[in-house]
Amino acid sequence: MKNILLLGAGRSASSLIAYLLHHAPTENWHVKIGDIVVTHLHTLVDDLPFAEAIVFDVHNDAQRETEVKQADLVISLLPAIYHIEVARECLKQGRHLITASYVTPAFLELHAEAQQKNLTILMESGLDPGIDHMSAMAAIEHIRAKGGKLTSFKSYCGGLVAPESDTNPWNYKFTWNPRNVVLAGQGTAKYIKNGEYKYIPYHKLFTRTEEIYVEGYGQFEGYANRDSLSYREPYNLLDIPTMLRGTLRKAGYCAAWNVFVQLGLTDDSYSLEGSEHMSYRSYLEAFLPPVTNGQTIEQRLANYTGIDADGTIMQKLAWLDLFTEKPVELAGATPAQILEKILKEKWQLSPGDKDMIVMQHLFEYELAGEKHELTSSLVVKGDDEVHTAMAKTVGLPVAILAKLLLQGKITQHGVVIPIHPELYQPVLEELNAYGINFIERETVLA
Repeated sequence: MKNILLLGAGRSASSLIAYLLHHAPTENWHVKIGDIVVTHLHTLVDDLPFAEAIVFDVHNDAQRETEVKQADLVISLLPAIYHIEVARECLKQGRHLITASYVTPAFLELHAEAQQKNLTILMESGLDPGIDHMSAMAAIEHIRAKGGKLTSFKSYCGGLVAPESDTNPWNYKFTWNPRNVVLAGQGTAKYIKNGEYKYIPYHKLFTRTEEIYVEGYGQFEGYANRDSLSYREPYNLLDIPTMLRGTLRKAGYCAAWNVFVQLGLTDDSYSLEGSEHMSYRSYLEAFLPPVTNGQTIEQRLANYTGIDADGTIMQKLAWLDLFTEKPVELAGATPAQILEKILKEKWQLSPGDKDMIVMQHLFEYELAGEKHELTSSLVVKGDDEVHTAMAKTVGLPVAILAKLLLQGKITQHGVVIPIHPELYQPVLEELNAYGINFIERETVLA
């Protein structure tokens, strides 16, 4: 019997858990699920002899050592900052690890030791990063196999709300960690276009977007991720003239979000004095210039940020109750924490709501003297507010890779991402059975 230890049973884990429990009897697995709260898991595992749920504290050194030692494979869906503690324990105990999170410098320091111990630390194995790598590499290798030379690669992904559940003026609801949404894009975005390096500072990021069309779903807008350059080497695209990775939102979102950026409401670096006594209105007021000429707060906001006082952006802001006396009720809060609270009240998925994942790769390549464009698009909808598209697209690739690893079909050791055919080909093939597949459209450019 193989023992799997899954750490983290939050909103992105539902499809992963369902997959592991479904395959456990035939694969001869014992599945142990640990999290700080596991009451919601009892109905899933209490009657299964091959599964259990335990209260787990990643900071409890003794518990972490004991549980990792008993596992053959550890899967971590904990918040990303805790993965490194789990990884070091896995190395100490000689256990494999899979996560959906980005490789960091701290993880790269573990690469040589993991290789020496014939251990696999498989990362970036969810949606973005994860399915984006796998699907991109499959397309890139297909283009190369027929003799094509890539000249441009752009990749966008977004966790959005499905059209049938799109019921607010922002055309957005939380399908992922709200804090990460509030802090998204901070830093400087860097990419390459036509052989020239480009940089977008945070305060300009949401004003420099690209229109993206997805057949059957209309127009979206994409803004650049912080680092589009680091994947040139893993993808073997060091000489590509254009490469950009970005995030998708519905049209109109970025211009409205830019108001928060310009005001400083997404800043998480300091606390506001007396935040517990603030209202939403006084919170907003704290970031505006002093009152002049008896203007309303709405007029002052419009003048300060350059938006239309009667336009759609102002309507979006008003819908969030920003101009009301609703109390903040958060002591010692940062601007970003208050903004997160405001948005969580309005952007939660309601019962029965469906989310939607949209990913699109745009390739340009030269073949036999002709220029080609290949567009590869993925749209996945959730079933409801629990079994979300986000949970499917994050959890299923992790689960499939876990099965492959325990079956001995993954031979890569060290810190690995799924850019190798032995990893991405079987995952993409099995994802097709779950309706997670890309639609490709290719044209010859004039």
